[in-house]
Amino acid sequence: MSVTRALSDPNRVRILLALRRGELCVCQITELFGFAPSTMSKHLSILHQAGLIRSRKSERWVYYRLPDGSASAPAREALAWVHRSIARTDEAAADRRKLKRILKTDPAVICRRQKCPA
Repeated sequence: MSVTRALSDPNRVRILLALRRGELCVCQITELFGFAPSTMSKHLSILHQAGLIRSRKSERWVYYRLPDGSASAPAREALAWVHRSIARTDEAAADRRKLKRILKTDPAVICRRQKCPA
């Protein structure tokens, strides 16, 4: 049920699509969607608990990515469905364009702009 709960919010589905390009810092994901840090934290927590994303911490930075082949079968199937069903929507294309611009900016600059805690 955690996978279906995670996929019930369109913003969480958009996060999964953004992570298809590879690992992203939480500040980059937050910049992409413009959510408050607490809202982003909740979305990422739900996706993580469902096994749909993985995280790693490096110094003060937290990075998220899609799981590798060790993900559960339901998680793998859900991620494949998201990609097949939603990746070609206009909203997904707009997110990809915006993410491309975000990736040209140093994450430290984005974090300062978001006033992330040190």
